[in-house]
Amino acid sequence: MLTKRIIPCLDIKDGRTVKGVNFIGLRDAGDPVELAEIYANEGADELVFLDITATHEKRKTLVDLVKHVGEKVNIPFTVGGGVSSVEDVRAILKAGADKVAINSAAVKRPELINELSLAFGNQCIVVAIDAKEIDDSWKVHLVGGKEPTDIDLFEWAIEAQQRGAGEILFTSMNHDGTKNGFANDTLLQLHKLLNIPVIASGGAGNIKHFADTFNFGKADAALAASIFHFKEISIPDLKLELKQQNIPVRL
Repeated sequence: MLTKRIIPCLDIKDGRTVKGVNFIGLRDAGDPVELAEIYANEGADELVFLDITATHEKRKTLVDLVKHVGEKVNIPFTVGGGVSSVEDVRAILKAGADKVAINSAAVKRPELINELSLAFGNQCIVVAIDAKEIDDSWKVHLVGGKEPTDIDLFEWAIEAQQRGAGEILFTSMNHDGTKNGFANDTLLQLHKLLNIPVIASGGAGNIKHFADTFNFGKADAALAASIFHFKEISIPDLKLELKQQNIPVRL
């Protein structure tokens, strides 16, 4: 059985790690390179870095940051934010990242997924989807959650897979930063619809939430931010508890 992955997420703004609730109210959480090194040493399976204002500010992801992280960590890491072309991805991978996450640019021009998958292989391409449940319907949001669309989460996830996405990173905007647990019913639907891995994001508050998203949401990986950044849960303690619950994790 494939092991379930624990992935700290570092949202980057102005070169610092930040964290908010429901995509707003950001507060400083530390130096991203220092945090990355700590998490790698603690046993994180992967890391995700999202330059959360790159698209909004119409600039490119910080390639220098990628280089610094690559020099310090020996686990796979994904980088996203402002990625919109083959050239962007080539620069990020060349700087040391293992995967690239695309979000708004892929929604606006879906052919980008095909192009990137063809150029680099689908194992490098993560399609991140920020979605919000509105009147019992999950709608995709763009530009760091600032721009709502009428696009259905499930339809877009299926299309992304068909176009060459290697993984889906689904963030529930309703759950983000609330620490009330992941959107497990929605994750289970994605699991049933897709045959590529789904990463759960938004809502982690305690160890039980991770166990629930693996057991009930059938997530392949769980991503969290503030509970790691502010030392509410340690990765070794989390993994040990999951192991004791017979959830396959790498210790």
